[in-house]
Amino acid sequence: MTKKRISQALLIIILTLGAITMLVPFIWMLSTALKTAPETVKVPPTWIPKHMQWQNFVTAWHAAPFLTYFINSLIVTTVTTIGQLFTTILAAFAFSRLNFYGKNFLFALFLSTMMVPGEMLIIPNFVTLSKFSLINTYGALIIPWLASFFAVFTLRQTFNAIPNELYYAAKLDGSSDWHFLWTMMVPLSKSAITAIGILEVIGSWNSFMWPLIVTNTAKVRTLPVGLNAFTSDAGTQFQLLMAASTFVILPMIIVYLCLQKYIIAGISKSGLKG
Repeated sequence: MTKKRISQALLIIILTLGAITMLVPFIWMLSTALKTAPETVKVPPTWIPKHMQWQNFVTAWHAAPFLTYFINSLIVTTVTTIGQLFTTILAAFAFSRLNFYGKNFLFALFLSTMMVPGEMLIIPNFVTLSKFSLINTYGALIIPWLASFFAVFTLRQTFNAIPNELYYAAKLDGSSDWHFLWTMMVPLSKSAITAIGILEVIGSWNSFMWPLIVTNTAKVRTLPVGLNAFTSDAGTQFQLLMAASTFVILPMIIVYLCLQKYIIAGISKSGLKG
């Protein structure tokens, strides 16, 4: 019993230290957002500003067309997530339940693409989109991310755990594959699908490098790219940058806190029990 209590105490201590480590950057971001410009570069640094500069949030919002950036981020994130979920569900079902020539080879081939660093695809994707005159459009921000084999692989594992007897029974009752997919497979896998969707929302909302490369006007740029407005040759306005970062990150924090149980359940759940 004593060993068990000691191990539990150590686990709590480790998790607490990990949580504090994760929270420190967010606390520092909020602290810096409320400082004056001289306080942001003060040595040694101060955690609590002498006078809270709430005006920094208003100034940061009006320093760039953040409303346009917010709308662009919302459009790109919504369309990308819906599109990726649709392709993921169809592909996962095909690799899980359908039998076709070269199925295992194709799955292994697609699985091997997960070992290719994303940075290696930037130039080929850019060249391809430029040939279709899609640079600086919503298409450039959305099309390359409408499919993810990591998501397909994750959902396929969940689909594979659903008993085959359900599929055979549905086929005997005259159900089509399309009908079985949307009435049986999807509802039984809602945790995994929700987790995939949330992870895509977070990833798309926070994407910086790709939107920076394929956009050159504020008309289609997203929120993370808009943070560049506070960096110039003269230096960085850290207090405004952190204020802007706060309202960029805040929506995703709210989404994660509200739906974190689905992320954990979807990733950890390998199938149905029983």
